Amino acid sequence: MNKNIPIRIGKISFLINKKSFFTLITLTLLILLFIILSLGIGQMRISPINVIKAIFRASTDMENLVVMSFRMPRILLAVLAGAGLAMSGAILQGIIRNPLASPDITGITGGAAFTTVAFLTIFSDRSNMLTISIQWLPLASFVGAVVIVFLVYILAWRDGGIAPIRLVLIGVGISAAVQAFTTMMMLLGPIYTASRANIWITGSVNGTNWNEIITIAPWIILITVILFVYSRRLNIQELGEELATNAGGLVQKDRFILLLLSAALAGGAVAFAGGIGFVGLMAPHIARRLVGSLFGALLPVSALIGGIIVLIADIIARTAFAPLEVPAGVFTSAIGAPYFIFLLFRNRNK
Repeated sequence: MNKNIPIRIGKISFLINKKSFFTLITLTLLILLFIILSLGIGQMRISPINVIKAIFRASTDMENLVVMSFRMPRILLAVLAGAGLAMSGAILQGIIRNPLASPDITGITGGAAFTTVAFLTIFSDRSNMLTISIQWLPLASFVGAVVIVFLVYILAWRDGGIAPIRLVLIGVGISAAVQAFTTMMMLLGPIYTASRANIWITGSVNGTNWNEIITIAPWIILITVILFVYSRRLNIQELGEELATNAGGLVQKDRFILLLLSAALAGGAVAFAGGIGFVGLMAPHIARRLVGSLFGALLPVSALIGGIIVLIADIIARTAFAPLEVPAGVFTSAIGAPYFIFLLFRNRNK
């Protein structure tokens, strides 16, 4: 029985594994279902049918306003941020060949959060208005993420490779140091900046507007397209440095580009949604159990699972303790921290 489905688009043809294809379809339908449910949940409840009508501006003026202006931006940000963090974690786990690698554990999200806070502090005037365009914010987060990922990678290198426990310990240490600098930046900046910085540190999609979506969506989509071009090279990276070199892979060059892509995805997510914890750790693990370790399928499945995790966390965050709203990062960390301890225990002898 043929396990692959041939796909031809013009002169381009490729094979898609049947299991991976149906998993992608199922997760896509699932995330659309959660989006519709999330759009209808809140102080003003809207039925799924009216939600669909409101998306096409065919419902009442009030429902159109609530769905498209208030709820849709935060839901899209939850999906984009979750996808970005999940793919970033999948890249790191593939390059380092370490199941404990993720953007928050290795300090990447901490570095992105620091430069985000620094951006808001340096480029805000006395009236708390940005003096330059907010579209530069993902670039600031990207710079912080890149610096941290290479610092952790260099310090964790030993005897021609990466020691998993050493990577985790260095990542945790650098993350704590960066958090201290972030706190100092908050104290030096205006009160308005400090209050906004707390959102990024914890991780929340509350208060999102369409300007932020217009900024982050092209960033995540463009990097994702580039990443899929490099998916085969990421498969080679998992063979290890010696085997990857013998297979004809440009190991160091590919690793450099893939690390940049990982940092860019995490930086873009952190710039607007904050350091939502453990999504980059959990989503790739779940995806790997569903579709295996080939990155052509692993990356999109990880992205969908990451989006679903953050979306569900946001639904719980704004409904469980209503009218009080808890940051979504609290719930992802509550699940992710025990999961990380379990992985650390399971891999203690590796």
